[in-house]
Amino acid sequence: MAGCTVLVTAERRSSELAAALERRGATVRHAPALSMIPHVDDATLIAATRAILDAPPDVVVVTTGIGFRAWIEAADAHGLEEPLIRMLSATRLVARGPKARGAIQAAGLHADWVAESETSAEVAEVLLSEGVSGLRIAIQHHGAGSDGLDEVFVKAGAEVASLIVYRWGPAPDPEAVRASVWAAAAGEIDAVVFTSAPGSEAWMQAVEAEGLGAAVVKRFTSGAMVAAAVGPVTAKPLEDRGIVPLQPERGRLGALVRALVGHYEHIESVALATVAGSLVIRARVAVLDGKVLPLSPTGVEVLRLLASAGGDVVPRDRVLDVLPGESTDPHAAEVAIARLREATKRPDLVKTVVKRGYRIELAPAA
Repeated sequence: MAGCTVLVTAERRSSELAAALERRGATVRHAPALSMIPHVDDATLIAATRAILDAPPDVVVVTTGIGFRAWIEAADAHGLEEPLIRMLSATRLVARGPKARGAIQAAGLHADWVAESETSAEVAEVLLSEGVSGLRIAIQHHGAGSDGLDEVFVKAGAEVASLIVYRWGPAPDPEAVRASVWAAAAGEIDAVVFTSAPGSEAWMQAVEAEGLGAAVVKRFTSGAMVAAAVGPVTAKPLEDRGIVPLQPERGRLGALVRALVGHYEHIESVALATVAGSLVIRARVAVLDGKVLPLSPTGVEVLRLLASAGGDVVPRDRVLDVLPGESTDPHAAEVAIARLREATKRPDLVKTVVKRGYRIELAPAA
């Protein structure tokens, strides 16, 4: 991922995600679209916990691993951990995905059923097929709310207790989010990484608030910028806007990083083969034979123009078009090409075609 600029839109575990991307050569920008506010001292959560301890539910649905762990921590802070664990060990535990199951196991408990798709829809489908009328169901929610589970089960005759363990707050740095959406629209970002559905929705709303929806969606759908989502729930707000994000087979940050690395490895395997080696143009840099070239933004755009021609001749006036200002002097194009050759240290990479323009010299096999 040398030369790739990746935008991380999450606050939670962002440093871990950034470190994994940077180890693979990426440059990481941070712009968390939301903040996560834990409910450790939330009177409503503690009251709901006391209520289900007084009237134990038949089923407890655990929707997120981090939410379940935070619930146990909140209970512990109020002296309720032992009775809560005791109650949970005696009821049916349903996990919405492997991460929720892992948190249940970390608490010394056992999940009776796991939704491998990590969706609330699968949880609802299975429990409704078994019948929930007359059952008491407690649902540990994530910050975005119930995903419709409360309403579905109540309509089917169940008594539902909601436990919202954390909630989403505003972006910790709204200006950073605003700057990130403008950078994405301007072509300064290669990939945007999303790790939660609320975060995906919040970042896209920030895009739309700046009037950049069409430009950003176009960059995603054209392949100029990659959207990467940790799983299908996170991907939904993007898909609703016509964006098909890259997703790993398993909903884990490590798997997400590997999916991104694999994507760029594929791009490099089909990169332009030149006499100086494989050439890949990123959003803001160019990578030649695995090395980032010391080019100015203008130099990158000139090289991008030549590379896009695939070895065909690019007229001087088209080179002039990507240079700053409105010069029509052919000498300006010659200077830009000379600087490009100097930066690449391969004067044979860009050939001058007399009276016609310039072209990238492809490898003989190409």
